[in-house]
Amino acid sequence: MSAAVLQMLLLLVIMAALVVPVGNWLYGVFAGEKHTAPERLTYRLLGVNPAEGMDWKRYGLVLVVSNLVMLLLSYLLIRLQGLLPWNPAGLKAQAPDLAWNTAVSFMTNTNWQAYSGEQSLSYFSQMAVITTFMFTSAATGFAAAVAFMRGLAGKSGGNLGNFWVDITRIIYRVFLPLCFVLALVFVWQGVPQTLNAYATATTLEGATQKIALGPVASLESIKHIGTNGGGFFSMNAAHPFENPTPLTNALHILSMLLLPSALTYAFGRLLGNVKQGWVIFGGMLVMFVGFLGMTYSFEQAGNPILSKLGAEQTVTATQAGGNMEGKEVRFGIAQTALFATTTTAATTGSVNSMHDSYTGMGGFVPMIQMMLNNVFGGKGVGFINFVQYLILSVFIAGLMVGRTPEFLGKKIEAREVKLVMLAVLAHPLSILGFTALACVLPDALKSLNNPGPHGFSEILYAYTSGTANNGSAFAGLGANTPFYNITIGLAMLFGRYLTLLPMLAVAGLLASKRRVPTSSGTLPTDTPLFGGLTVGIILIVGALTFLPALTLGPIADHLQMLQGVVLK
Repeated sequence: MSAAVLQMLLLLVIMAALVVPVGNWLYGVFAGEKHTAPERLTYRLLGVNPAEGMDWKRYGLVLVVSNLVMLLLSYLLIRLQGLLPWNPAGLKAQAPDLAWNTAVSFMTNTNWQAYSGEQSLSYFSQMAVITTFMFTSAATGFAAAVAFMRGLAGKSGGNLGNFWVDITRIIYRVFLPLCFVLALVFVWQGVPQTLNAYATATTLEGATQKIALGPVASLESIKHIGTNGGGFFSMNAAHPFENPTPLTNALHILSMLLLPSALTYAFGRLLGNVKQGWVIFGGMLVMFVGFLGMTYSFEQAGNPILSKLGAEQTVTATQAGGNMEGKEVRFGIAQTALFATTTTAATTGSVNSMHDSYTGMGGFVPMIQMMLNNVFGGKGVGFINFVQYLILSVFIAGLMVGRTPEFLGKKIEAREVKLVMLAVLAHPLSILGFTALACVLPDALKSLNNPGPHGFSEILYAYTSGTANNGSAFAGLGANTPFYNITIGLAMLFGRYLTLLPMLAVAGLLASKRRVPTSSGTLPTDTPLFGGLTVGIILIVGALTFLPALTLGPIADHLQMLQGVVLK
């Protein structure tokens, strides 16, 4: 076994080993009844009664309205940036369309950046808007998942909990402790954490250079713990101030996978059926390992076009070989492939390489993972999306045997199936609809830096990333235009709420139903066989929905690469 494979395997083993202890901790946070002093103070400030429960309609309404208020406030702060403190570089406000895109991006946990971080946002904006939203947006998704779990567990009727209690507990008990410890480790490893002015350096040629600093460590910790993405610097996690050492790179990867993987075990505890949680975890892990193998193998195989240009891509005693274009030499292909697979599986969007420089099939994997959006997924959203396919699998299996489908002891009827299909279809409709619109508008096509299949891939990736609330980019698309800022912002909203709210409704409907006694005709959903069926349906639905677009983009791009074609 090669050293590269051992590196990837070790990180996955550590992640799997943390599932049970972290899952138990999360279960304690969700199920606990006592409130700490800071939490009680927060409830008083918000005017909230923590003992008051909410049905799915009220829970969803409070979630949406609170997010809308935060969106408007963040937009205002970004537009007033030039008048606010902690702006040592004297940066002006973002343009209205860019400020809209930025506010929506961080409010929806997407963290798409159509701007260069250190050249567009002040220290105040980075902290008051970006870092703050990284906490609240991640906590919102996590809270929705907790409410969804309560509904499926069906132990409290139509009561899904209290949104304000859930989001407060998640921030105080989960995010803040983890991020505080992780930020200290990052500072120890060399990540800046300061409000001082930019550093001034003299280059070897004698020129003066301004080096951007700032509160980077605090942003980096919640960026990955909250599967947010984005970056303090335009080079993201490839920048030595964001990701200075192999240890920080490994911690970034583990941070992205930590809570989404442990959430499956917490669900099993809440449900009283740990096997069900392991089935979900196993399905996610199988898909993740398969996609990781694809990314690594295609990137390690190299790019024939680069070979024609004289680049050495074979494995030798002095180099690891493969397609190193757009990748950090200090990380190599193994850690790069693992990072790219993780960041698009966990809908984080942070990058330590340029996905635009991957081979066609190497870029195919990040794209299809975001299209599926349930290979671990972000804070709670990936879990909800995987369960929607569990429900769909139960329905299909029920049709095959001529029996009313049941899931977790509740009958799945027409209302639930319609809501599940709304959530399933909203995702591709947003991705493919906006991509088609961009491809027929001449002004939108002017933003492309590459022709042919690769250029199409850049547009497809942008709307896939926005709809999946991921935030990574192919980087060859000049997306900072009014058209892309507005439409990608809309894609973020559709991807966030048109999938989240219907599944909250499903949880509310199931919670209010009586349990059906288990019989010989009941299809067990906590077996490896059913997990395999669900994974198969996920892949089939993904292929039927997205394969035509992928054939025009990354697959065609890869075939041209194999033929040594360079479009001009």
